[in-house]
Amino acid sequence: MPSFFYVHGMYPAYFEMVLNQFTNVDKADYVFVNSFYKLEAEVADTMSKISPLSTIGPTLPSFYMDNRVENDIEYGLNLFHVDSSTCINWLNTKPEGSVVYAAFGSMSTFDDKQMEEIAEGLKATNSYFLWVVKTSQESKIPKKFIEENSEKGLVINWSPQLQVLSNKAIGCFFSHGGWNSTVEALVFGVPMVVMPQWTDQTTNAKFVQDVWSVGVRVKVNENGIVGREEIEECVRIVLQGEEGKEMKKNALKWKDLAKEAVQEGGTSDKNVEEFVSKCIRKLDGQ
Repeated sequence: MPSFFYVHGMYPAYFEMVLNQFTNVDKADYVFVNSFYKLEAEVADTMSKISPLSTIGPTLPSFYMDNRVENDIEYGLNLFHVDSSTCINWLNTKPEGSVVYAAFGSMSTFDDKQMEEIAEGLKATNSYFLWVVKTSQESKIPKKFIEENSEKGLVINWSPQLQVLSNKAIGCFFSHGGWNSTVEALVFGVPMVVMPQWTDQTTNAKFVQDVWSVGVRVKVNENGIVGREEIEECVRIVLQGEEGKEMKKNALKWKDLAKEAVQEGGTSDKNVEEFVSKCIRKLDGQ
């Protein structure tokens, strides 16, 4: 369940903001969801009985989906703007499917111990890794970690995530399990190691591991920390194990179905077209 339910009183201001978004949802003529029908068919069918719900996703730029919209290559909104060439050039030198991409969203924060465990876990995999660490968290990286692991890893403050996930070098996405990141990984056919923190991320992690079978969720120890051994094991499962091969196969299946949904005649495309047609008819009637 989402963290608001199993940790009562967690982030009360944010909880109130989330709930307030839905205070007038019963008055909505349409409810659009950034998902696609075949990914959540049962949910979509059930919800549509009580709400005018339509799946219209994945809502990634057209360049990565059906390429029907010219020059539509990015969302058009970034919290940070830095030169992306460093990480892309670095990825382009790595073998296909060999890199762990670790990024935990713009709102996640970790204490010193968890940062240490992430760092040592990535190191222990002996795989190439691209780790996004916010400027505010840099001081929590173990001393000399970056210098001592420069041959295997690259640590950056921001990444162009769509460009990174679409790069052939990426073999595993070590993520917080936010919905946007999860959908993006599915679109690019990248299996995941998920370390959920709050809100819907725990629910998303459940789907990633047990419903869509495209990844594994890390286990938290008795101290509330995800240990280095756990991180190493989960990454190795995805990158090297037989289970990982099956996860990759499933991820590629969802990739194809995601693109099918937004292509002309796909479920999401039809839902958008139906909405536009209704709007035109309504305007003509006026």
